[in-house]
Amino acid sequence: MNDMRNSTQNNSRNNAMNSARIDTQNDMQTRNKLSKVFDTPNRKAFIAFLTAGDPTADCTVEYILEMERAGADLIEIGIPFSDPAAEGVVIQEANIRALKGGITTDGVFEIVRRVREHSQIPLAFMTYANPVFHYGYEKFFTKCEMLGVDAIIIPDLPFEEKEEMEIPANAHHVALISMVAPTSESRIQAIASEAQGFIYVVSSMGVTGVRSEIKTDVGAIVESIRKVTDVPCAVGFGISTPEQAKAMAQISDGAIVGSAIVKIIAKYGAEAGPELYHYVKAMKDAVAECV
Repeated sequence: MNDMRNSTQNNSRNNAMNSARIDTQNDMQTRNKLSKVFDTPNRKAFIAFLTAGDPTADCTVEYILEMERAGADLIEIGIPFSDPAAEGVVIQEANIRALKGGITTDGVFEIVRRVREHSQIPLAFMTYANPVFHYGYEKFFTKCEMLGVDAIIIPDLPFEEKEEMEIPANAHHVALISMVAPTSESRIQAIASEAQGFIYVVSSMGVTGVRSEIKTDVGAIVESIRKVTDVPCAVGFGISTPEQAKAMAQISDGAIVGSAIVKIIAKYGAEAGPELYHYVKAMKDAVAECV
């Protein structure tokens, strides 16, 4: 009986150790995949955003692959939501078009599945707390893990309440990306010290959208972040030109562009592929020029 009990205990202990080892390996794979986003010749990345289902799911798959071909290092996929509080008019209208076209959260997961048939480019969801909560944290992040979604960005999730989302996300090897804004001020280093994957530095006050110039002292924000962490920083909100992308990547680790890409899709619809390729290639080339 003692031998059987000892054998059972040893098996349980071995199973627990194997499970922990697998979890550690999966965490490393997630971290390594996101770190590769910035593993470019000049350590700078170009990150592109689009809204899933705008104008169709088929187009979204096509455009993700086209932007990868043009040089994008990571693609953010926006999950359409009826009340996207952080978005300007351009992305709000993309959400409306996608929802009217019948896109659902399950439809977005299907887009990811189809992309993964052709590509292993790092992918991040950008959405809001409400859709994930209503879908169910466990169900949502299980699907993320199964399909290869590497990270999630939740603009309306307060830093102080992030554990509610972070624990189930990390359990399924999905990084919860921290956002740092000009209004974060004294909280910047607290947020940065717990960041994972990369830090999304918001360049401008207000909602997303193209801006003729960026007046925020982004360099000071990045400098404050780098005092407490070596997690890469990518700057987004308002970037639309190669010159802006180069300037922001010069003082950080990369540039994020959303509204300008969504505007191209709104203008050209199902024929946007070639235009997206040329635009993303120009933006990536500009970021690649940074020293």
